[in-house]
Amino acid sequence: MTNGHNEAESELEALTVGDEAAGQRLDQWLAAETGSGLSRSRIKQLIEQGNVRLNGQPVTEPKRKLKPGDIAEIALPEPEPAEPVAENIPLSVLYEDDHVIVIDKPAGLVVHPGAGNPSGTLVNALLAHCGDSLSGIGGVRRPGIVHRLDKETSGVMVVAKNDRTHQALSAQFADHGRSTEMRRAYLALVWGTPPRMAGMIETWLGRSSRDRLKQAVVSEHQPDARHAVTHYQVRKRFGDPAGAAPVASLVECRLETGRTHQIRVHMAHIGNPLIGDGDYGKSFATKANALPDGLREIVAGFSRQALHAAHLSFVHPATGELLSFETPLPADMAELVAGFRRCFPRT
Repeated sequence: MTNGHNEAESELEALTVGDEAAGQRLDQWLAAETGSGLSRSRIKQLIEQGNVRLNGQPVTEPKRKLKPGDIAEIALPEPEPAEPVAENIPLSVLYEDDHVIVIDKPAGLVVHPGAGNPSGTLVNALLAHCGDSLSGIGGVRRPGIVHRLDKETSGVMVVAKNDRTHQALSAQFADHGRSTEMRRAYLALVWGTPPRMAGMIETWLGRSSRDRLKQAVVSEHQPDARHAVTHYQVRKRFGDPAGAAPVASLVECRLETGRTHQIRVHMAHIGNPLIGDGDYGKSFATKANALPDGLREIVAGFSRQALHAAHLSFVHPATGELLSFETPLPADMAELVAGFRRCFPRT
């Protein structure tokens, strides 16, 4: 059987639904019946990807109820390669020598291969650009990666090109600038404005109990809790001409720790989620409806969190020189800020 998604695949024999299975979910029944060692989550994924047929027709609903006599067929795609392969993906290179490469990562580019993103990542692009020189300390699927940015976050990243550099840069990032001159600064466009023009957010972050894919502010006693500190400074406030509280603010955030989704969670925690953040600012999405014409459409069409890694400085591991890099806001985020600037006075 072929499913139109993969040219090379191994096929399991057709399975017939018995009377005792009537009314069961397709994914549950397949997980129990195949005997292939596939987990229910993997079965669900295969169904959603179109790798399962029911009575000869593709089915993409894991919850599909079965009837006696139904015939299910499942095709397993060929395994993904253990190591990422080089892909000719354009990179915006800010600096490069024999030890490091600094790039301006665009929004939408995943840093390294993982579940759901086996290719088309920054790592694939770096393998094509740098060849065999990349460090492997980060693991075969993360060669040279010292730090990462979320898929939809743009901005400056540094990558190590050999093991010694990787170790030295990793130490700087782990230290978070406490004893070195390494600094990271982000620009975020948030709803409303923080309670003070400058401040520090200090919490413990861990997996959310409501959604295991998200982070949340948690008790320090939660097993996976990690200390997180963000320093912020309001750069611009876009206020209401009638004198009400500012509608939005451009905030600079500096990381003292580097936790997953740290800035996004911290800004939401103080009541100022990032514009466009569907994970941590979903409850604020309707605020766009009250914006003036033109700006309302720009905000509604902005489909990522408004976060940009604007500055990165670090000590070059080989030369000892302090290198600093800054990148302007990308076009989509610059348009967003400009829209607020046109509609609201700044303070």
